[in-house]
Amino acid sequence: MMSAPINNVVVVGRDVALWLAASVLRTALAASGVSVTAVELPSQLRPGDVQATLPALEALHNRLRIDESALLRATRGAFTLGQNFSDVSGATPAFFHAHGSYGAQIDSRAFFPYWLKAKGLGLTVALEDFSLTAAAAKHGRMLIPDDETEVYGRTDYGYHLPALAYAGYLKALAVRQGVEVHQALKVAAVLDPETGDIQALDLEGQRIDGQLFIDTTGAEALLIGQALGVARESWRTHFPADRVLTASGPAMDSIPSYAEVRAWARGWVALHPSQTQTHVIQTYASGLCGDEDALAMASRISGLTLSEAVVRASAPGRRAAAWARNCVALGEAACAFDPIHGVDLHAVQVGLVHLLGLFPVTGEFALERAEYNEAMRSQFERLRDFQAAHYALNRYGGSAFWTRARQAAPPPELAHKIAAFRARGDIPPFEDETFLADSWRALLTGHGVTPDTYAPMIDLTPPEQMKAEFQRVLGFIKAQVQRQPTHDLYLQSFCGHEGAAHG
Repeated sequence: MMSAPINNVVVVGRDVALWLAASVLRTALAASGVSVTAVELPSQLRPGDVQATLPALEALHNRLRIDESALLRATRGAFTLGQNFSDVSGATPAFFHAHGSYGAQIDSRAFFPYWLKAKGLGLTVALEDFSLTAAAAKHGRMLIPDDETEVYGRTDYGYHLPALAYAGYLKALAVRQGVEVHQALKVAAVLDPETGDIQALDLEGQRIDGQLFIDTTGAEALLIGQALGVARESWRTHFPADRVLTASGPAMDSIPSYAEVRAWARGWVALHPSQTQTHVIQTYASGLCGDEDALAMASRISGLTLSEAVVRASAPGRRAAAWARNCVALGEAACAFDPIHGVDLHAVQVGLVHLLGLFPVTGEFALERAEYNEAMRSQFERLRDFQAAHYALNRYGGSAFWTRARQAAPPPELAHKIAAFRARGDIPPFEDETFLADSWRALLTGHGVTPDTYAPMIDLTPPEQMKAEFQRVLGFIKAQVQRQPTHDLYLQSFCGHEGAAHG
């Protein structure tokens, strides 16, 4: 006999993960008669916290009918075209990871092997100089796609969204959508004594019943971890930092359209500019650097007077199962990542997309649960691999922090990917990849991995044609970038008031 249909979802947690989950589920499932209740725990956000997002979030915002200009006006956020990685000692060349493609096809074949061949013949133009988005970012510009740029290649962007304001924006959206909201200081799961499923939440005397529960309680993992006892797998081996300091600095006079990640001897400092402040993140290993020293170095390396500094633990790793019994974990409750590359919110988005694709019709959902767990395991591990490559391949000197990172054995899939790239420039395709081949090439070449060979088919292209195509591409990029508005002026126009500009 078929069990009752699932029509009552309860989301418990806090901050951006809670409200993004509640809004997405309500938007997608309201027409099917599914109610969504949000139980909000006290916020753990601080003024310096930022959501540095990947390009895919824009599509999710569109599904939620979020007006981009209204969002940036309300949050005072900014656009980002990628990340620039640099070494404060100056010993290692900087490189740019752009949200977009690198180069354009030559003779109907992929660009990268041609660049690799030319580099072997003495070309000194960096791979990132063939990226529209990287060039625009380094010249302080935005990039407004048109027919010509669409033909050239992919151009994407993310956001730097002040986390407190973004969470408030999403909460207001959820309330407008009809999400029922309860606030609580503490929450306890009420388990069915026979099945072990969650029957309800106890909000210190108030009972909230549900059929499917979503855990967005962060590192506490109140439902998936504490109530259901799902074990956690640590990824500490691949990530040397166990501390994260976040702080707020003054806004820059001219707001860069990218993040800056600066490596130093005992960690790295990232600057994520928004309209009203510069969000600073410092990661380090507690055994190598004290909290006070970390704050002093973050201020020195950023060149900013910092305030609102908060230190938290960093413990990358994932749950053995993101969906256990009738509970689905999202965000840090399911998987915690290193702060590099800003993948946390993307992992929440991926979890929601897969959950909607496998949303159970009835309480008999063992198959859906098994498929979801397999998909999320793969998604989380591919994100982990991209982050781990930054540490495994680093060339940031002989300090204990970066030496420890280089000496750690990479995950097997990452080791295979690096070996294949080093052999002939290939990026082996894995399922559930978030970062496309262009991002992998930027990361690997940026860290000095030079393939031994290239696909020989490109030798059919005459050298004169290859040289002419390089010149054409560089000329096109220069002309396009010169046409683009500055990031400051674009924000000023886009957000509809003068306060968005600082220069």
